[in-house]
Amino acid sequence: MKQRSYKINLDRLGITASTLCAIHCAALPFVITVLPMWGMGFLANEAVEITMIAVSLVLGVWSLSSGYRKQHQRITPIVVLILGFIFIAFGHFSGLEVLEPVLIPLGGFTIALAHYLNLRLLKTCPVNHNH
Repeated sequence: MKQRSYKINLDRLGITASTLCAIHCAALPFVITVLPMWGMGFLANEAVEITMIAVSLVLGVWSLSSGYRKQHQRITPIVVLILGFIFIAFGHFSGLEVLEPVLIPLGGFTIALAHYLNLRLLKTCPVNHNH
């Protein structure tokens, strides 16, 4: 009988977390008034948003740095990850409220793109490949 090996793919988890974060941030302004009626008012809490960003940051740094060091040694996914967090930070802290609903979801999708690029590079690069 063949034993199954379950390995958590951090890039897929990162894509999911970042995309959910982007959707949350994009949709929140439109659904904020109905969330309490659905019993989901907690989603409008800033702590939920900060938690989602923190999870995306931890997954991103962990996954992309691991892929960079151990396999593909390409900086592109890390640069895209940093760009995504710059979008999010600027959206949060610029004081330009009109940009927040655009930049934060854009940052989330950019972070998901960084994970996707890392995943592609990992699939095309043999294990323990040295450049």
